Amino acid sequence: MPGTRSPVRLIVALSVAAVLAVFLLYTSIAGGGTPSLRPSQLHGHQGRVSLMGQVIGAPAGDAHAAGLRFQLRDVKGTTTVPVVYKGSVPDLFKTGRDVVVDGRLHNGVFVAVPDTLVTKCPSKYSPKR
Repeated sequence: MPGTRSPVRLIVALSVAAVLAVFLLYTSIAGGGTPSLRPSQLHGHQGRVSLMGQVIGAPAGDAHAAGLRFQLRDVKGTTTVPVVYKGSVPDLFKTGRDVVVDGRLHNGVFVAVPDTLVTKCPSKYSPKR
């Protein structure tokens, strides 16, 4: 019977599509993403987070030896946290720049995951004139 097709292909294709849809929905809603926090929200938080803030003071140390040490402050606040970071440093990294870095708070110091430091371009986030 050349004109009759088995519905098995359709059922398999729809099943695969349904499984993919459920997976995408789960990962977008409850996928366990890394929370983004500011230094004022960091105290008492357990686990890995993305820390957003502004670099203040002069960074010290070496990003490949004992670690680059700098302070992050809330972009619109006064709370600060010391950061220790190892890994590649973006060219735009400097005092006054807004950055995001992943890591954990350990004994009052934010210990960053290597190679997670990202600078934010201020012109990209400022209002157009």
